[in-house]
Amino acid sequence: MGAVHPADVPLVEARALVRRAVDKAEQLGLRGAIAVVGASGALVTASRLDHGGPGGMARARSKAWISATQQIPSSEHLRRMTSLPAPISTGFVTASPEALFPGAGGLPLHDADGTVIGGVAASGATVSPFLPTGVAPEVVSADGKPANPEDLLIAYAMGTPYVGQHGDDATRWKDRFGDLTVAPADSLGMKPAPPAAGQHQLDWAIDLIDRVLAEAARQGLRVSVAIVDPGGDPIQQDRMDAAVAGGVEIALATATTAARFGIPSELLAAWCPADQLAALHPAPLLAVPGGIPIEVNGQVVAGLGIGGADPARCAELARDALARTPAPLS
Repeated sequence: MGAVHPADVPLVEARALVRRAVDKAEQLGLRGAIAVVGASGALVTASRLDHGGPGGMARARSKAWISATQQIPSSEHLRRMTSLPAPISTGFVTASPEALFPGAGGLPLHDADGTVIGGVAASGATVSPFLPTGVAPEVVSADGKPANPEDLLIAYAMGTPYVGQHGDDATRWKDRFGDLTVAPADSLGMKPAPPAAGQHQLDWAIDLIDRVLAEAARQGLRVSVAIVDPGGDPIQQDRMDAAVAGGVEIALATATTAARFGIPSELLAAWCPADQLAALHPAPLLAVPGGIPIEVNGQVVAGLGIGGADPARCAELARDALARTPAPLS
């Protein structure tokens, strides 16, 4: 008999999947974000490659949410949305605000019994189905057939055979490489990628979050953690197994508040009305304890936020983790 309650993909499995995608993305010369959402619809983990730029994380998370909750590839969801009458498709987005970007590329994740336990997707500055300038044909070939970078890194991360989700790979290949063919033995698309070695900001963020998660576990807390750049765009996000779903948004909002204003998140209310600030920028803001700015040489370079437990304890976790973590490179 299966579990009574649906389960989200465990954090350790989701982290490993994202790391494989990061390795492949670096090999392909891509910069963007990869997100894993649980079957519950709550984010499990997400990583942004160095110099990935803002916006990609939100798109990746939306496509992963669609695949996890609708239990289909996001390309199939897109086909359905574009064939439905406008009132229905508009109503779906209204009822499902995390499905704002119904693009192709997201795939559901299954457990050993075939039950959907999550969804994964990638997007960002140069993460797309188009072949990047200078890419070697062998790298974007899967078993001797044309592939596209976005779908390739997801298939590689999942360890499943490559299937294009973005239309005609052959046409894009011909536009770039003409009639060139690559023998299956020479195709590198699904072969092991070297471990990513140039993700210094991401690696620093993961190390900091790992310190938070280890201390939270020691204290018997289940929390979510976010690290964002100075503009509030996420660099790394993680939710501990069995942590409440709402902690994801709390962590992101407190981290964003700390990063954008350069103050601990609880001090924002003394500066200005948070409800009015929300109308000025789409990044979430929350004036409760849990968010701490991160500075290098007096300049704010990131924000750390923790949510899902008592805010005072979350703030203490954040301060302790920062005190024990080397500062990021300026």
